[in-house]
Amino acid sequence: MVKSRVLETTKFVVDNSTSVKIHHDKIVEFAKNFQDTNFVHWLSASPISYAHLNNEDKLNFLLVFNSTSFCYWGNPKWTVEYRGEKYDGSWAMVAAILRAIDEGKPILDTDYRANITREDYQAIMRGNVEIPLFEERWNVTRSTASVLLERYDGSFGNLIQAASGDAIKLLELITTQFPSFDDTSTYKDKKIYFYKRAQLLIEDIKQLFGGEGYGNLTNLEGFTACADYKLPQSMRKLGLISYEKELEEKIDGLIQIPKGSSEEVEIRANTIWVVEMICEELKNTGKIIPSMVINDYLWIMGQTKSADDKPYHRTLTTAY
Repeated sequence: MVKSRVLETTKFVVDNSTSVKIHHDKIVEFAKNFQDTNFVHWLSASPISYAHLNNEDKLNFLLVFNSTSFCYWGNPKWTVEYRGEKYDGSWAMVAAILRAIDEGKPILDTDYRANITREDYQAIMRGNVEIPLFEERWNVTRSTASVLLERYDGSFGNLIQAASGDAIKLLELITTQFPSFDDTSTYKDKKIYFYKRAQLLIEDIKQLFGGEGYGNLTNLEGFTACADYKLPQSMRKLGLISYEKELEEKIDGLIQIPKGSSEEVEIRANTIWVVEMICEELKNTGKIIPSMVINDYLWIMGQTKSADDKPYHRTLTTAY
């Protein structure tokens, strides 16, 4: 089961962490003040509507988005202009995909993506600067579509149906069929599982389709939080975690934290376990709330910027 795999391996990291500390008193306080009315799926908070898409296009939109939704930071930050508004981060990726559709570029078509030229992809991803990890995104876009053509008759829906409504089986399919979704690291010679983008893609399918059709999936209670940039930033702001001095100085000084380093793996593992501890505290008060709900709450919180915000860690990675 994914949850036992992710939690077991990340718990090993938490138990051995030297750079990241969890503050249990703050977790108790957070859980005590958490309001049920705050439940919002992150896509529901999107400032850009995609409601006009038909179901097949919505499904492909989620695959295209989640395949390439990673590493948006930079100086200056990549921004996209769409219908008179400017967006950055995840919303910029949503805007870029919808802008391409408006401009007649069939980005949701599997054949088109499998053979998309560098020039076409550059035009779709155009912004104030080149998007970080451009080559990686271009390659992932083509390879993911190629797998669908070779094994699933070009249909992401066929892959989902192969899982027979089981979210855990679907996760295994996504992480094995699409290598870019196989999100693992090594820490003290032990393999650590995160599966950030794969879990998020499946959760998005469940939510966008209201648990019906493609979204009629079971076993999502086994999913964990998605270890990214914004969750630990929100957790730090709330006092749920803190960093030892050297790591704190690196993050606040915008110094890159190498992918796969002990510091980066510790940030991600502790992020997952803070959410699990919050869920456990909420359970003690009679509230059974899935990890993904807390995940979305903290992520949306991170989208509200304030002058006293401390930076999130900078890591060049396709994992998140």
